[in-house]
Amino acid sequence: MAEYETIIYEASEGTARITLNRPDRLNSINKQMVLDLRNVFDRVRNDPGVRCVVLTGAGRGFCAGADLAAGLRDGLADVSRVLREMYNPVIRAIREMDKPVVSAVNGVAAGAGCSMALAGDLVIAARSAVFIQSFVKIGLVPDAGGSYFLPRLAGPKKAMELALLGEEITAEEAQRLGLINRAVPDGDFEDEVKGLAARLSSGPCCQGMIKTMFARSLEMDLDSCLEMEARFQGEAAATEDAAEGIRAFLEKRKPQFKGK
Repeated sequence: MAEYETIIYEASEGTARITLNRPDRLNSINKQMVLDLRNVFDRVRNDPGVRCVVLTGAGRGFCAGADLAAGLRDGLADVSRVLREMYNPVIRAIREMDKPVVSAVNGVAAGAGCSMALAGDLVIAARSAVFIQSFVKIGLVPDAGGSYFLPRLAGPKKAMELALLGEEITAEEAQRLGLINRAVPDGDFEDEVKGLAARLSSGPCCQGMIKTMFARSLEMDLDSCLEMEARFQGEAAATEDAAEGIRAFLEKRKPQFKGK
């Protein structure tokens, strides 16, 4: 029996790979997928052996957003409650986890699926992938963090255009706008994802501190950021990884970090 109904979980050499697995529905989100994601993110957050997370999709798509047909069948009329109790905790789990999360966008990322992709700390996409804020096309507003990520990544004017017009953009355009980090040829996609994950999973424990600092800095002034840096630098300097990094620098060799 599969460990999860709607996702595939694999862990190896410090990397947890989470694959959305409803390929016949372009990995659209139903209630079970949300439950599976909340469970697996709790799992990787509490696993000291996991130092990097990769989130991707099976088949042709990354995630086509909410499965509206399933929602109607389940009678989920209270959309606000569903977002608060189901979707929002998934986005918070990605953002608040003290481990880097890589969104590996292998195909279409639409609606809440686009927002979930943008929630990743690093986003790498195959050139054939597309991104679309499709909410307006069905009379809805961005959710799953779309109103937070889009203006911060693309700027307020472009974010407004993407949300109001709901037009599809290519992976290369998404990279140009700063929505994602890399758009790579489809044939190189898996190798690029694995290489990036390997680099992050062998990195120092300060990666989690960097993630926390950058998230908090968005709401801080300069003085507050300077104080935060002083506090976190003190914590980082006390780690085994920092001691190893400094030794390796002085000995002119590559550091061997242990995530401690």
